[in-house]
Amino acid sequence: MLIPKPELQKFTTATHAQPHDWLGMHPATKGRSKGLVVRALLKDAAECEVVAREGGQAWPMEQLSKEGFYEVFIPKRTESFGYMLRSRRYNGEIRQFFDPYCFLPTLGDQDLYLFNEGNEHRIYTKLGAHLRDLGGVKGVSFAVWAPSATRVSVVGHFNQWDGRYHPMRPLGASGVWELFIPGLEEGEFYKFEIRDKAGHIHLKTDPFGTYFEAPPHNASVVCEVNQFKWNDGDYLAKRSKASNDRPISVYEMHVGSWRRVLEDANRPLSYRELAPLLGDYLAEMGFTHVEVLPLSEHPFDGSWGYQVTGFFAPTQRFGTPEDFAFFVDHLHQRGIGIIVDWVPAHFPRDAFALAEFDGTHLYEHADPRQGAHQDWGTLIFNYGRNEVRCFLIASALAWFERYHIDGLRVDAVASMLYLDYSRKEGEWIPNKFGGRENLEAIDFLRRANDLVHSYYPGALMIAEESTAFAGVTKPTSEGGLGFDFKWNMGWMHDNLRYFSKESIHRKWHQNDLTFGALYQYSEHFVTALSHDEVVHGKGSLLNKMGAWQISEKAATMRALYGHMWGWPGKKLLFMGSEFGQSTEWNYTGSLDWHLLQYIDHDGIRLLVRDLNRLYQQEPVLGCHDKDYRSFSWITCHDSERSVLAYLRKAPDEQSIFAIVGNYTPVARDHYRIGVPKKGFWREMINTNSQYYGGSGLGNDGGRQTQDIPSDGFEQSLSLCMPPLSTTFFKWTPEQV
Repeated sequence: MLIPKPELQKFTTATHAQPHDWLGMHPATKGRSKGLVVRALLKDAAECEVVAREGGQAWPMEQLSKEGFYEVFIPKRTESFGYMLRSRRYNGEIRQFFDPYCFLPTLGDQDLYLFNEGNEHRIYTKLGAHLRDLGGVKGVSFAVWAPSATRVSVVGHFNQWDGRYHPMRPLGASGVWELFIPGLEEGEFYKFEIRDKAGHIHLKTDPFGTYFEAPPHNASVVCEVNQFKWNDGDYLAKRSKASNDRPISVYEMHVGSWRRVLEDANRPLSYRELAPLLGDYLAEMGFTHVEVLPLSEHPFDGSWGYQVTGFFAPTQRFGTPEDFAFFVDHLHQRGIGIIVDWVPAHFPRDAFALAEFDGTHLYEHADPRQGAHQDWGTLIFNYGRNEVRCFLIASALAWFERYHIDGLRVDAVASMLYLDYSRKEGEWIPNKFGGRENLEAIDFLRRANDLVHSYYPGALMIAEESTAFAGVTKPTSEGGLGFDFKWNMGWMHDNLRYFSKESIHRKWHQNDLTFGALYQYSEHFVTALSHDEVVHGKGSLLNKMGAWQISEKAATMRALYGHMWGWPGKKLLFMGSEFGQSTEWNYTGSLDWHLLQYIDHDGIRLLVRDLNRLYQQEPVLGCHDKDYRSFSWITCHDSERSVLAYLRKAPDEQSIFAIVGNYTPVARDHYRIGVPKKGFWREMINTNSQYYGGSGLGNDGGRQTQDIPSDGFEQSLSLCMPPLSTTFFKWTPEQV
């Protein structure tokens, strides 16, 4: 026996930190004879021999321990040569295979340097599990970052989940452990078994895993994600040249509860089943994008995907990564973009995932005043650590590269920006300047936004940010965070508060409608009515409307949507709200599609469809959101009648819309509003149309101006104001 007994014992007790120093082929001396020694640690092997790849000469190995540690000294051969191992298992099975410990590392020094520096943007192609062909030998390379581990092994069905048999090598001081295992193929289940400095064992899924076993199990699955044949080249080329000054109307959805197959145990649709149905629906409804609640792998359905354990993996609930690629590709061929919710703000405490990954607080802060999210019971990333920042940025970039997505909606940005978010005095640690801003998180967001925009021109980065933090959508070169858009949470709260009141009380709350104009151009906004408004006992949007009868609720909802599409900003609406879903959203069931047989519901849907079409057809509505000149009030002071009127106009004022709202159930005839130009103001949308379920009262297609001054203008319109309505008028210079 050439290996020292203490080293042999480390292998048999699974405590060896440098397996490549001893396993595999090495120069050796036995007595006065020089030669080579080959060692192997094999599961369930009764015999083993070394077989030369050239010539086939074989050398029987000696078994040194019952655990299957084998060694052979080959005299008179001093230069390493290609070989394989041939073993006979106790059940009589004979296997010939390549030795995992005869291959060089699959990561180079430059890869590791950039990773430790936080600048390896495509580290997801290096860490994790990847199919490789090394000198004609096919297998899987594994690499994982665990700097405080004392031993890391790859475990899976291939070694009966026994951490003694495939220990990994550490790559210098990088903290990365690596091993290439020949013969493994796609579909193999695996985890990393990590021994920490206290001797405790942690069985962890791959942070860079691309596919995962279904709950309640959670093994990572070897899956190559670059094999799908894409057909969206024309779409991507067009996207790369697209400006943010374009109509963007987003349909927000939860994939698992849009439609379900009731006759098949109420199961959700797969990615492939969903693609054509959703594509047809979005095309009919006129939405430009779909935004999906997080599809990153997560263990608990009730988190809706917001407690992520697989930051690089589309959830297996609806199919494979290739199925998800098909879903995106199909939508792109229909001209529809896809935005994915991304959650870099926190992660769950599940023992199999990132929490205390190598026995230390590796991805999270150790101090709970920085690392524990009090609202959600989750952990907060340590954004100041280079490798953590590299991990998160790589996650963002991987979704664009691997799955051709069109944007990320970044969840819970406010919780990232402030160290005292949802904390009392003494429960948080100030930054180095004594302030409450999370400087590391701010720097991370800026870098992420800049890199996404650099690598993927035309991609959208959207912040869910609920505070008045300045410069969220300002370029990083000007000191901003660099997002393209920010959800307008203030508009959403104010307008829902207004429309949820009974109409008789609305006159006291006109400011809820007007306040948003004061800050509308401080950021680039998405006017959003999202899933957050139809969960946790809040009820559906329809039932929020301040009325008693369903028909009046529907009319109020149509008036709200008319105002929403008339107001500056991109649009977002959560699924079901487009047809007045009656019940609060339930992630375990399908939307109530049967309601479309009723005009109160289908009328709302038809209105949303027509609003989307008008929004896309008229540049003045969808292409000037960032220009303060595109909006001005006609009248905002008639709170007694709950009337609101404003203009949307092109900078050259050759295209002008007047948006007029009457938010009481009282029709107002001969209501006069001023307008800036003479001519015929054509009625383009009337939310009170019979087609949408209204009474049909309106303006007979439009109104001619009269030379009667009003609201500061030289001419005006005498309008019929339908009850509970919003009406769109488009100026045309001709006389009718």
